[in-house]
Amino acid sequence: MSGRKKFFDRFSARFESLDATSRQAGLALLMRERGFFETVANAVEDGILVVDAGLHLRYFNRAAKELLALPENTSALRLSQLLPDIDWRQILPENASDWQQSARQELQILYPQPRFLQFYLTPLGEDTGAAAVILRDVTESRRRATSDLEKETIKAVSQLAAGVAHEIGNPLNSLSMNLQILERDFTDSEEEVSLTEAVKMIRRCASEVERLDSIIHSFLYAIRPGKANFSPVDLRETVFEVLNFMRPEIEARKVEVKCQWAEVMPSLNGDREQLKQAFYNIIRNAVQAMSNGGVLDIYGYAASEFIVLEFSDSGKGMSPEDLREMFVPFRTAKAGGNGVGTMIIERVCREHGAEFGVVSAEGRGTVFQLKFPNGRRRVRMLPGN
Repeated sequence: MSGRKKFFDRFSARFESLDATSRQAGLALLMRERGFFETVANAVEDGILVVDAGLHLRYFNRAAKELLALPENTSALRLSQLLPDIDWRQILPENASDWQQSARQELQILYPQPRFLQFYLTPLGEDTGAAAVILRDVTESRRRATSDLEKETIKAVSQLAAGVAHEIGNPLNSLSMNLQILERDFTDSEEEVSLTEAVKMIRRCASEVERLDSIIHSFLYAIRPGKANFSPVDLRETVFEVLNFMRPEIEARKVEVKCQWAEVMPSLNGDREQLKQAFYNIIRNAVQAMSNGGVLDIYGYAASEFIVLEFSDSGKGMSPEDLREMFVPFRTAKAGGNGVGTMIIERVCREHGAEFGVVSAEGRGTVFQLKFPNGRRRVRMLPGN
């Protein structure tokens, strides 16, 4: 029995137990409350929809109707027809009663007019079999994003620098310790120096220097991004470079990385260094979410309109609240974090005209998806009645 049917069965049983006067009063109260909530919802600028597990529209407010140009009769319409570029297979489980995943994504629509929308979905509870969808028009904010971020950066530089200084502390301590051991071994005439051990310590020092360089580079990129230099990029090769660079951290956290690539992966016209920065931050977030080991699946494939990369971890996942705040500049729910990583991911995606989405459920892991334009996209038309 579906959650919707259970609810109406309970409501019907309770309603039938009332006398005629109480029923009439109850109906009047329900009608007044419905009118009140509809007035409030229609006054909101964001689009609000309620969909069932089949993605049929059960409710929408005035803003949603205008954003998506909804027809008068929506009985046969599904949200997946209106927003086809969202990977609904990731969001919707096979069993509707198991619908616990929240999702956030920015996407572009071309009908009824070109817009960038911020899409946020959260289930309304196991008994309802439904989810609330919030659509926010971020077209204008995208235009202002660069200058606004620069202003916000100026205010937050001291906070950001403190976070970076904290991150630099660990590799500096490791460098100092290894150099002291090397100095002792080479200056102590009574103890024979092991060449193998010396080489290992030198390599550790080199690795920590690279780590320091990465931290500083990320900091500088966040507050002073350089101009993009576009050229053909092999995504597989770029991802493998980042994985090799992060190998010590990945192995230390006992994370298994599995990569799966389509037989044909076209090259992407992009900035290789910017993409490496984005992939580094996505993979690092995934690895840090798996403190007791886990699996990171990386999947790349090409569709008619997009080149898609998915990073799926088996970590602790995110709450709907954390997911909603994920891309707010300089804000993070992660202990010791500074919010720079997600800001870099968002900036790189926008620089490359990419759509990005996150699907997550607490205790079940997170999937981060990047969709890069692959040739000329077709204009999406509203399905007919």
